[in-house]
Amino acid sequence: MVEEQLANRGIKDLGVMEAMSRVPRHVFVEESLRHKAYGDHPLPIGDNQTISQPYIVGLMTEALQLTGKERVLEIGTGSGYQTAVLAELAAQVFTIERLKSLSRKAKALLDTLGYTNINFKIFDGTYGWRDQSPFDAILVTASAPDISKALTEQLADGGRLVAPVGELDYQKLVVLTRRGPRVSRREIGFCKFVPLIGKYGWPEAG
Repeated sequence: MVEEQLANRGIKDLGVMEAMSRVPRHVFVEESLRHKAYGDHPLPIGDNQTISQPYIVGLMTEALQLTGKERVLEIGTGSGYQTAVLAELAAQVFTIERLKSLSRKAKALLDTLGYTNINFKIFDGTYGWRDQSPFDAILVTASAPDISKALTEQLADGGRLVAPVGELDYQKLVVLTRRGPRVSRREIGFCKFVPLIGKYGWPEAG
């Protein structure tokens, strides 16, 4: 997976590749899908959510430029796979999931795997985690029409935020970098994520 889907497609950060080689991706999906766990595609994890394809996990993580000292906010715990990759590379991870069942399942699994630097919260992630801010890096694992001011305000000076932004069926990966009061913006690729449901995201269907 690391060689074919990361290195061969332009991922250069050795730390990211080593972290993804350590995290056992197959334990984050249902047993019936484990034979597909390392393929170049997302997989369903229940509750209309998915585990992102390895390349996208690598691309987004690389864009955060983690060195091991950072406090990272993740919006959308999901299966916990991306959370684990972040925990391998950062000092502390703060992860928010609005779906109680997913958050509890991910926490149980990540605890079993021995991670002690992850903080969990069940809440509307579009608000961020203000009382723990600022964060050196913020990763959003679901798509929104744009990046909310609530999140950019929680980004530390010099920090980076990566998020899929666009329509429900088509998005671009956006990287924001804060330098004092200024926030620069660039795009690093195309993607398709499940919608980010919440106050500053998409409304819940039905």
